[in-house]
Amino acid sequence: MKTQILIIEDDPTMRLGMGHFLSSQGYAVSLCTDGSEGIDAIENRQFDLIITDIRLPHFDGFEILNKVKAASPRTGVILITGYAEIKGAVQAIKEGAFDYIAKPFPNEELLVAIEKFFKFQKLEDEVTYLREALREKTEFENIVGASPVMKDVFDRIVSVAEMDVPVLILGESGTGKELVANAIHRLSKRNDKPFIKINCASIPETLFESELFGHEKGTFTGAIRAREGKFEFADGGSIFFDEIGDIPMSLQPKLLRVLEDNTITRLGGNIPIRVDVRTIYATRKNLRECISSGTFREDLFYRINVVPVILPPLRENKEDIPRLIEHFLKYFKEKYNKTDLSLSQPAYDALLSYNYPGNVRELKHAIERAVVLSKNGVIDIRHLPDEISGITKKAPCITEDLSLEESIRYFEKQRIIKALNKSGGKKIDAAKRLGISRKVLWKKMKELDIE
Repeated sequence: MKTQILIIEDDPTMRLGMGHFLSSQGYAVSLCTDGSEGIDAIENRQFDLIITDIRLPHFDGFEILNKVKAASPRTGVILITGYAEIKGAVQAIKEGAFDYIAKPFPNEELLVAIEKFFKFQKLEDEVTYLREALREKTEFENIVGASPVMKDVFDRIVSVAEMDVPVLILGESGTGKELVANAIHRLSKRNDKPFIKINCASIPETLFESELFGHEKGTFTGAIRAREGKFEFADGGSIFFDEIGDIPMSLQPKLLRVLEDNTITRLGGNIPIRVDVRTIYATRKNLRECISSGTFREDLFYRINVVPVILPPLRENKEDIPRLIEHFLKYFKEKYNKTDLSLSQPAYDALLSYNYPGNVRELKHAIERAVVLSKNGVIDIRHLPDEISGITKKAPCITEDLSLEESIRYFEKQRIIKALNKSGGKKIDAAKRLGISRKVLWKKMKELDIE
């Protein structure tokens, strides 16, 4: 269906000239000779855009503007004005008109104003849709919350997603930084392109440069073929640097150079390769303190800290805990086929009152544990971790309710989580504590759904 435009102009030469020109550009044009005809047309038909002179018989352009905004706020209004009326036209824009054009004007200027309106309207519609989708859903990309602080986070995600600017996500461990990075990529124009994730705390320093930039054949022992790095894999898409505060100091100037030049050079090579990559970063560390201590470059900090997204710790955002409990309880009830499971009041009160040093991740694992350990269709306080329940007890016996395989899976998962917590999330240290290789640990974490 053609875009509907109404022209209200008492000068027949201008009216017919504009009508003929816009019709030739593919618009469906209706013409009115004065304000009264224009008001009648507005009341009886729907238009996408109205172009009206300010000085008209019966009703002037300001009255038409007010009528349009009351009847159809989405309809745009462009005012045609004489030089002496420009001050009034500017005031009309403040009241809702999209633009004004001073007489005399060429048809091309009119066309530019019209196209600008429809582009603006399309962008506004997209932003409004995304904002409303986030506000109506308290769960977005598994980010749960309806508190004012979380709504601010959702607004920030929508605002930055469409812009190709670096984003720095700040928050304690377990607050959901990776979920925010996922949401930004999925809402971006690059959502159909690769999204590569790098955990800067888990890659050995000696391998980091090769991981990022790739290497040529024969560069080092074992380099039997040329290999692309993460930047080449992510070309056209996004890279997420998790725990950017742990990136080796020796690599920071090289990363900065890539961010400035948008080119990489493989290890052992000398041919610059252009890459088009959007970067997202996250850290639990205070990077300004890292700068002061000499472990993070100040120039790199300012390069990546273009738009910050700050995630609050759960202890400072307790009003979202009931919603998080509901979300995780529903998920794990379905996962473990315990759909009739209910939460006792003492257990619910304990979950609400705890401070969660491990943030949302700790709450998630506590509810998973409770669902697994629950008996007779009820989660009781004794099914919660000791630190939440306040009860000191030996490890519960769960073999009566679970198969041997499920029991082993549960205890294996808890053991890995405990090792990761003790090692501060460093997977190499955790693997040593568990007596397994880092590769086996990664495999186990994937199998057991451990973030």
